[in-house]
Amino acid sequence: MDLILAIKAIIMGLVEGFTEFLPISSTGHLILAGSLLNFVDERAKVFDIAIQAGAILAVMWEFRARIIAVFTGLGEKKQQKFVINLIVAFLPAALLGLAFSKAIKAHLFKPVPVALAFIIGGLIILWVEKRQKARGDVARINSVDDMTVMDAFKVGCAQAFALIPGTSRSGATIIGGMLLGLSRKAATEFSFFLAIPTLLAATVYSVYKERAMLSMADLPLFGIGGLAAFISAFLCVRWLLRYISSHDFTIFAWYRIAFGIVIIASAYYGWVNWVE
Repeated sequence: MDLILAIKAIIMGLVEGFTEFLPISSTGHLILAGSLLNFVDERAKVFDIAIQAGAILAVMWEFRARIIAVFTGLGEKKQQKFVINLIVAFLPAALLGLAFSKAIKAHLFKPVPVALAFIIGGLIILWVEKRQKARGDVARINSVDDMTVMDAFKVGCAQAFALIPGTSRSGATIIGGMLLGLSRKAATEFSFFLAIPTLLAATVYSVYKERAMLSMADLPLFGIGGLAAFISAFLCVRWLLRYISSHDFTIFAWYRIAFGIVIIASAYYGWVNWVE
């Protein structure tokens, strides 16, 4: 395997892991990083999705006790309700993704549209955080186990906005959940759990769909990227769970806005030759 290609795979894996569960858009960062690294062919696009498996495994390991409890207690109403809520929340993005993925990839998987989504998403986070503080940050739902099927469906609809690259899947579900009455902790945890079926389905579907262009020779590259994503995602999840106990998401909003402005300025003035 080419050393330069391996280094690119590691960098992309780290980008995926460190951004997947923060409200800053992993897809947006991967598009921008891939553009800078000239890692943008069709195989690279499959790679970007496939390495999400590493991030999924990090979440599954962090929440392994709850996942084991779900599988061993499916006869209990509490666990059945939890699984049903995940399925219901998963469906909106899955169905819309199948219907519009080609159009989205053709028109929005480019640096400038991603940068605009960064800025708009940042402004929405600032608005939501201001709204939460004005209301005293009092939540209707403090645990994922208290969510109704309708709550799950609404969060799932919020997740569907993440089909727009640069929006952020975790950002859409967490901020959407907070708007719907979930506490910051409950919204973040449900976002983690919802990531498992969502990212797993996207990974399996993408690899299966593009299987003709892949070969066994691609496994080392995908493995390196997936491992880097696992390690960085695990560290990120651990950090985020501690962070939200005493902080809001305002810092991520300002990061999104600043980063988006830099991308647009660099494209406009020609500072960076973005590959599209």
